[in-house]
Amino acid sequence: MEENPFKIFDLNKQLLMAVEELGYTEPTEIQTKAIPLIMQGHDVLGIAQTGTGKTAAYALPILMKVKYAQGQNARCVIFAPTRELVIQIDTAFRELGKYTDLRFVALYGGLGPKTQIENLKKGVDIIIATPGRFMDLYLLGEIPTKSLQYLVLDEADKMMDMGFMPQIRKILEVIPRKRKNLLFSATFQPRVEKLSEEFLEAPLKIEITPSATTASTISQKLYKVPNFKTKINLLGYLLDNNDNITRAMVFCRTKTVADNVFKFLERKVLGSSQVRVIHANKGQNTRMNSVDDFRNGNIRVLVATDVAARGIDITAVSHVINFDLPLIYEDYVHRIGRTGRAKMEGEAITFLLPSEDYHLEKIQRIIRSTIPVEELPATVKIEETPYEEQQQMLKELDNQRKKEDPTFQGAFHEKSEKNQRILKMKIEASEKKKALREKRNAGKPKAQKGKFTKKK
Repeated sequence: MEENPFKIFDLNKQLLMAVEELGYTEPTEIQTKAIPLIMQGHDVLGIAQTGTGKTAAYALPILMKVKYAQGQNARCVIFAPTRELVIQIDTAFRELGKYTDLRFVALYGGLGPKTQIENLKKGVDIIIATPGRFMDLYLLGEIPTKSLQYLVLDEADKMMDMGFMPQIRKILEVIPRKRKNLLFSATFQPRVEKLSEEFLEAPLKIEITPSATTASTISQKLYKVPNFKTKINLLGYLLDNNDNITRAMVFCRTKTVADNVFKFLERKVLGSSQVRVIHANKGQNTRMNSVDDFRNGNIRVLVATDVAARGIDITAVSHVINFDLPLIYEDYVHRIGRTGRAKMEGEAITFLLPSEDYHLEKIQRIIRSTIPVEELPATVKIEETPYEEQQQMLKELDNQRKKEDPTFQGAFHEKSEKNQRILKMKIEASEKKKALREKRNAGKPKAQKGKFTKKK
């Protein structure tokens, strides 16, 4: 049996077991450089894009240092700019720390703080939070800070863009000065450099430039599809009508979508003997058996999420199908790199929804090339987009515009403003009519009203 490559970091048995289960085959560049420095107690400034393994680069040494549950109050806090990223980091810590007794609490806005306060009261070792919610609960007296030994700022550049700096400076005033600090950012702008100077004590800087070159043996193509059901129809058509697809990996964004795609292929296209699905909810043995069946050519299609597919090295994959476009853009390169290995030719096929042009543009910028668009085959049935899916795509488009322009209020907000304008115009028109009526009636004798009015 091969030795776990993460043993070089002197991690304990519990962490090594978790790393192995997650399918990490070898440390990434930032993990190789950052983990030893953090373990040695240095302040670290890491410049690395999302998708380079930076969460594990600070999570593993922190889990190793904090080690086991102790007392009631947190010894480490990690700040991230968005609720989604907080949830993502919290999930990573829970997966890596699953064989420890450490307690994690995620704090973010968008829902009432009651449950989060209850979780804090049960005892916590590591907090992952947005700066705003952390400060709100601190001011309520729910977060004692005296025990904090580690402070991490993840995606510092985004936090600055989103205006979190005043809150971060307030947080730095209320936590112990004697602590270890880690700052990670995708870019090293002058603002990030200035923050690092006031936040870090003699930091060691690590800068990683992610490789985003696709292999020349991989041909790429793109199909534009209007909705989920049309994606399903297209996937079925390709597997039914293309004999060149001898061994395919189908990548989905979530466990739910992966399960739905698997059920469709199992019942309608391939049968139960030719397809398997792997994701984080599947047991380790099930995942390993599915991968072995795929590697040995016993099944034709493996449906997977990015988390479950990490570390899979299979040389004879003929096709990678991106059923969903990855939102971590570097994952596009990792995904399609599953094919075209060992100098063999491979093909990467991507399905694109109308709301995903923004993400496609970012991916194409990373890979420095344009993915050719193919016409949908004439026999693929184009389904009507359900109302709920349409609304979801509109919201997604709003979110994208907000990322590029923080002042953008959103289509739904615009609709509300439009309704307000229409209402205002109606009120003004009504008032004009009333004024005109009163003008016409001026000078006319007033009619006497009431059933008790006496006749003369």
